[in-house]
Amino acid sequence: MKWIFIALAILVLIFILILFTKLKVYLYFNHLNDDDHLKIEFKAWFGLIRYKIELPLIKFDDNSPTVVVKQKTGTKEEAVNKDTKQYGAEDLLDSLHDMRELLQKVISLHKIVKKFLSKITIQKLDWHTTFGIGNAAYTGMLTGAFWAIKGSIIGVVSHYMKLKSYPNLSITPQFQFALSQTSISCIFYFRIGHAMLAGIKLIKYWKGGKPNFKSKQLSALSDNKTKSI
Repeated sequence: MKWIFIALAILVLIFILILFTKLKVYLYFNHLNDDDHLKIEFKAWFGLIRYKIELPLIKFDDNSPTVVVKQKTGTKEEAVNKDTKQYGAEDLLDSLHDMRELLQKVISLHKIVKKFLSKITIQKLDWHTTFGIGNAAYTGMLTGAFWAIKGSIIGVVSHYMKLKSYPNLSITPQFQFALSQTSISCIFYFRIGHAMLAGIKLIKYWKGGKPNFKSKQLSALSDNKTKSI
């Protein structure tokens, strides 16, 4: 009996430790003309636990109106799972349909999301852009418009999340030739307990009934949940 209490006490301590564990997310995005590269890294316990998602190639398919994405996932640099997927207009419409379905099925979904976002702290945000369209006058006009867009986005981010330091932003106009280049580096973190609480609220305020998801991932998840019940 003594060992049972000790085991239960250890499990409770581990659960509390997980609740208060900070999950740090490193997001890197680079865009250069037609080439895009996205990498997301999750780290916890000072890097002892880590997981990486890498999209080294995002481009439009030449033979069809779809976007080709090559994805790498894994816990180590040398052990990754590689996959190539294509996303078209139908996938986008399915995602929009699923979002609408969630809004209808979960009571006050926006409040749950807003509450969770308020627990996220942005430690670092760098956003640098270099562009040109080959015309000096139009490039100068667009520079002001891009500054306005960036300012609006940062305003929304700072309204819903916590900014630990002021973002490092820059826009460099290229007046001589056409160029499109953007790099985003962002580090943010939140406690796993806050994410778990948001998930519990999603279940608690679910109106009931099977959702009519259309995207493959959510549809499979919904089917598995129904079978388990």
